[in-house]
Amino acid sequence: MNKTIIVSNRLPLQIDISNDKLRITPSVGGLATGMKSVHEEGKTLWIGWSGLKEEDLDDTLTRKVDQAVAQEHCAAVSLTGKDLDNFYYGFSNRTLWPLFHYFMEYTYFENIQWESYKRVNRKFADMVLKHTDDGDTIWIHDYQLLLLPELIKRERPNASIGFFLHIPFPSYEVFRTMPWREELLRGMLGADLLGFHTYDYERHFLSSVRRILRLDTHFNEISYEGRTIRVDSFPMGIDYRKFHNAAIAHGRQNEAQKSDLQKRLDTHLLSTPGAKMILSIDRLDYTKGIPNRLRAFEYFLEKYPQFREKVRFVLLAVPSRSNVPQYQLLKKETDELVGRINGRFSSVSWTPIWYFYRSMPFENLIDLYTSCDVALITPIRDGMNLVAKEYIATRVDQSGILVLSEMAGAAKEMNEALLINPNNFEQIADTLKRALEMPVEEQAERNAFLQQRLERYSVDKWAGEFLKALRATRKLHHVMVSRKLNAEIREQVLLDYYKSKNRLLLLDYDGTLVNFTNKPKEARPDEALYDLLDRLHQTPGTDLVIISGRDKETLGEWFGDRGYTLIAEHGAWKKEGTEDWTPLETLRTDWMQNLKPVLDTFVDRTPGTFLEEKNFSLAWHFRKADPELGQMRATELKTVLTSLISNYELSVLEGNKVIEIKSSNVNKGRASSRMLTEKNYDFIFAMGDDWTDEYMFEQLPDEAVTVKVGIKKSGARYFVHDTEKVRELLEHFLQAGSEDAGIGNTLFFSSKN
Repeated sequence: MNKTIIVSNRLPLQIDISNDKLRITPSVGGLATGMKSVHEEGKTLWIGWSGLKEEDLDDTLTRKVDQAVAQEHCAAVSLTGKDLDNFYYGFSNRTLWPLFHYFMEYTYFENIQWESYKRVNRKFADMVLKHTDDGDTIWIHDYQLLLLPELIKRERPNASIGFFLHIPFPSYEVFRTMPWREELLRGMLGADLLGFHTYDYERHFLSSVRRILRLDTHFNEISYEGRTIRVDSFPMGIDYRKFHNAAIAHGRQNEAQKSDLQKRLDTHLLSTPGAKMILSIDRLDYTKGIPNRLRAFEYFLEKYPQFREKVRFVLLAVPSRSNVPQYQLLKKETDELVGRINGRFSSVSWTPIWYFYRSMPFENLIDLYTSCDVALITPIRDGMNLVAKEYIATRVDQSGILVLSEMAGAAKEMNEALLINPNNFEQIADTLKRALEMPVEEQAERNAFLQQRLERYSVDKWAGEFLKALRATRKLHHVMVSRKLNAEIREQVLLDYYKSKNRLLLLDYDGTLVNFTNKPKEARPDEALYDLLDRLHQTPGTDLVIISGRDKETLGEWFGDRGYTLIAEHGAWKKEGTEDWTPLETLRTDWMQNLKPVLDTFVDRTPGTFLEEKNFSLAWHFRKADPELGQMRATELKTVLTSLISNYELSVLEGNKVIEIKSSNVNKGRASSRMLTEKNYDFIFAMGDDWTDEYMFEQLPDEAVTVKVGIKKSGARYFVHDTEKVRELLEHFLQAGSEDAGIGNTLFFSSKN
């Protein structure tokens, strides 16, 4: 039975050691809660750091920790103090965290920390590989492990890998400043499904993939290394029933059952009739905008003095990364702001801000959620923000108002809250006034919608939806690879090739025999390719044809003296061995002078593009253009050309980052059909990667072996992944065609393919 493996930076456990004895308690964080249902089902294992440094454990304690966490269906990754300094406090929280939250002024790029990040991701990979097999489901979490999906996919190609990022993914303009941007993107693309909280983060990621890695994306799918990777948004929920039921139970408490905090809150509310409380709960992190929030509250008291001695701001700041310099400065700034505001506005009986710098147990959080009339949650940038959802879940009488930053991921699904710009103090002050004065009926109407949505899309639903999408992605991949040459088909194709007397091999060039380059003129054949093609050409009974969209001058320069049959410009010209080029069709060129100025305009308007003039066609290349601009201009150009070519017998072909205009009666299908009339072939093989090759696949007889390069929609019978696999395949043809070939022992590909 296949296993489900959860991987995160920390295990969902708190481990304490006292007198060589271990005490293990469950963690209460959002991820630990969210994955609880998944972790408790079937064969599962959670892999992460235990929270204990390697130096603090001797061999005996290490064994005890490993045994203890194993009983909780977990496995611990061992980290040293140096790992924590460079991997966690360093690269994770001084590079990735600030950059992904748009705080570039706090971002440091240190190579020693990057090297540590790679090493620790390797440690996690080794632990995952130790506990997994092909076919297992692996769900990796968050920014500390961006390289992990690729590391696992290399060794477990058939594992189903999901990755979820719990923080924002920044825009391309921000992410491009990262020195190791390609490595991080490729690390993430080891996953089969990539999840983000919002569509904005998903869109930013896809933009970076297109612009930095130059990969093709289609809606939310990425074609990469023969795989189709899906990207989608899954807004994380909360354990709604837990918070809602806790609030119901809280409301039924008698005086003796109430906490000390609740009694203090009650005393305040009773002593000041009509008094209202504004709640703020956050980790003390610069992304949360706490100083701005305090300044906005100060401005609110200035602008609306009638609320003085009528409202109290309850600020709970949970300590976070207190050994990082920026967090120490943030703590100092927050303390000073609270002191200044309280000193400025306090009276004998009223202090405007109650400030708590500590963690609070769950029951005290419920005290605050249920007692405060307004929740003011104003992060500068936040991946989701579950506090906003928890507050709404506890409002059992549907009173209370959430004032929420539009920069929080939660704002995308909580439109009934009062949304504000966290940098606009005027707006925050006015919105606070509106919230404090809002009629109870309007509060209930807003909260009813919010609660229905939060209850329906709980954290369990979030986890279930992600795993459901991961399974669907796996099925999609299986459907797409169903035409891949399996062992039985490969053996049969080799046998047919070996037994045949007259073989025809039709091979496209760009994207098939060589990879694409930004400068097509530089995609010259290498010596290894020349050697491979020469040997195929010299095989008795084999006719080798290179059939390409290239112009005849370029093909002639590269292959004219090799003796192969060459077909240029999609079938306009043909060259047999050492003979001269001959036209295959009667073609007109008068249209070119009319359309060339139009294409020149698109070159001028689109940086990175160029126009290639062939004998009977014009090709507009946009491989080096900005991917999004290039695609937009390509769509525009196709629309323009549709109206212009109506008076000519022309076709518009859309290839790989190229749009070509040529005569309608010229295509690879017609050219390949002509080849079939010249000889009675008993083995026909055609291979290509482009849309233009589909004409060839369509025109060849059913018994022909047609192969697409790359996983794309195609009329070809089979596919191989890339140009490397093309060359391997052709080498195996040579082996199969040799006199002493052992057909039954010959394989097209290694087992990993």
